[in-house]
Amino acid sequence: MTRRLVATFAALFPLVAFAAQADDTLLNPLFQDHAVLQREHANPVWGHAKAGEKLTVEFAGKRIDARADAQGRWQAKLPALKAGGPYALNVTTASGASQRIDDVLVGDVWLCSGQSNMVLQVKRALDARSEVQNADNDRIRMLTVDNVSSVMPLDAIPATDHWLKTTPDTVAEFSATCYFFARELQKTQDVPMGLIVSAWGGSRIEPWMSMRALRKVGGFDQGLDLLAMHQTDPAQAGEQWSRQWQAWWHSRPGVSESNEPWNPARVAHQGWQHAPLDKGAWQRWGVPELANFTGTLWYRTTLKLSKAQAEQANELSLGAINETDQTWVNGHWIGTGYGGERTYKLPPGTLHEGDNLIAINVLGTYRDDGLYGPADKRALRLGDGSSVPLGDWEYQVVPRSYGSPPSLPWHPTAGLATLHNGMIAPLGAYGVRGALWYQGESNTGDAGNYRRLLEGLREDFRAQFGAQLPMLIIQLAGYGPAPTHPVESGSAEVREAQRLAAAKDEHSGLAVAVDIGERTDIHPANKQELGRRLARAARHVVYGEALPPSGPVVASAQRDGDTVTLSFRDVTEPMVAYGADHPIGFELCGVQANTCHYADADTHGNQVVLHASMPAASIARVRYCWADSPICTLYDGSGLPAGPFELSLSTSSADQEKHP
Repeated sequence: MTRRLVATFAALFPLVAFAAQADDTLLNPLFQDHAVLQREHANPVWGHAKAGEKLTVEFAGKRIDARADAQGRWQAKLPALKAGGPYALNVTTASGASQRIDDVLVGDVWLCSGQSNMVLQVKRALDARSEVQNADNDRIRMLTVDNVSSVMPLDAIPATDHWLKTTPDTVAEFSATCYFFARELQKTQDVPMGLIVSAWGGSRIEPWMSMRALRKVGGFDQGLDLLAMHQTDPAQAGEQWSRQWQAWWHSRPGVSESNEPWNPARVAHQGWQHAPLDKGAWQRWGVPELANFTGTLWYRTTLKLSKAQAEQANELSLGAINETDQTWVNGHWIGTGYGGERTYKLPPGTLHEGDNLIAINVLGTYRDDGLYGPADKRALRLGDGSSVPLGDWEYQVVPRSYGSPPSLPWHPTAGLATLHNGMIAPLGAYGVRGALWYQGESNTGDAGNYRRLLEGLREDFRAQFGAQLPMLIIQLAGYGPAPTHPVESGSAEVREAQRLAAAKDEHSGLAVAVDIGERTDIHPANKQELGRRLARAARHVVYGEALPPSGPVVASAQRDGDTVTLSFRDVTEPMVAYGADHPIGFELCGVQANTCHYADADTHGNQVVLHASMPAASIARVRYCWADSPICTLYDGSGLPAGPFELSLSTSSADQEKHP
């Protein structure tokens, strides 16, 4: 069997990934000991054998025949079964080869995807020691897909990924959100739970979508065309990307034609300062403007080489860089990467005798950003095994007004389709009961597109796993300083996109999490409560239970003079305000941004009445809990919060859901 080398061209990107099926196996790596298959579903199973060979699949007393195609691929459908097991799955070929997997359960299977809050392990959740010590549930099993990025869709997850039972030895590394969801859901759905976790910290939504889905959403054609070029000619794609990035730089306000920090022919000396890399990330340098800075910095150094050194240099080691870099040597774009240490191959002719300019643009969006680590990690490696150290670095801050640079289309976590190709496509048509999606933090900078992307992702999942696949969306938790006045917020815009995407679709649910965030940590630890809320949403959306899925939901807004009355549905007992006689966090706004004012509020059964502190004629919108980390105090008898929202006063919530 041919082992597929995937991901990107090593000279252009420091990432190489393999996805292969072992030569002595017949079943795809998804099917292994301790797997869980979807109940009441004709589950497909598949794998590789000799071209044209006949196979027999045996499962739960049934025999199914199959035949491998000209490429050796085969597939069969198992009979639909009720929850139960354990069973054995046995595959044999006409030539006598066979593979057997044991301890296969049939229950409900869930795909858990997103970024770091979906990754966050049980060992980092609340009460972690007790959770780990007391975990012993043979009927909750998790398969964690390794981080694999690819420019082309893969047909297999890494063979080293395994289905694991819940035990004290395994559960510490489980996704806390996914695990606590299954544990809570099992209280009302007494069936085995299979959890497939395919998530990558820091990822945007775009890399989780297929190229087809991104084409349909629109606005990504240039990047997708470049990605397609990279599949066949990575060197040409890299050259074209470099030109696009440079064009973006020159389009920034105030950037002159001669301002090219990567170009040795246009080296400017003003505005550069010594970079104390020995102090670590730029936030730790003791420079006031960088103490809480997230954005972009330029780094550069000049390296003097002899002719012999220049001719045999073949590798540039830069040490640790967080997060994303664009690296040039003597004006030639060498590569880009994300997180961890960088090492780039140098094409022949990149270096020359004399002075050589190394310039790196680094984007950091959270903390511990920049170029740092041991000095001996930063060196030019020569063919004879020796190295030339890189020292005397300078830096220059890129103004925030320039915005974030464009993302490389084949970047693992900020590119296009790369994580779909490497971590979703290999799941094939595996039987799945529903999907959990916990992502959005990395898209708050351009939240206006998020609803279209989220709906496109949902369609993409359904094209692969089933036309009515339920999707449970986790709304962003609060993170950042508490507001002292009404503000515009990218996080709030993403929450609104998540709310509307869930409200529009009868097979989707929303878990409100804004009130269980942590102001100083983007990774809140209370994943147990999040699991309870997700399970409640699943009970309504997936299993049809007649219970409100996610707390009070705003239904309409009516203005009468200088008061606005909000009506809520899905309320369990009367609504209440925590910690005061009146709820807080409501705002009345004009049409334009930055025209909002806090409003006094009173609760009356299932309604909230707002009193304006602005001219009645200028009121056009109402918002609730609209900030990165808002304080939300409106709940109902179920203990669930009313979620953040924004409504036009001329349109009901239901109409907004139908007509965005």
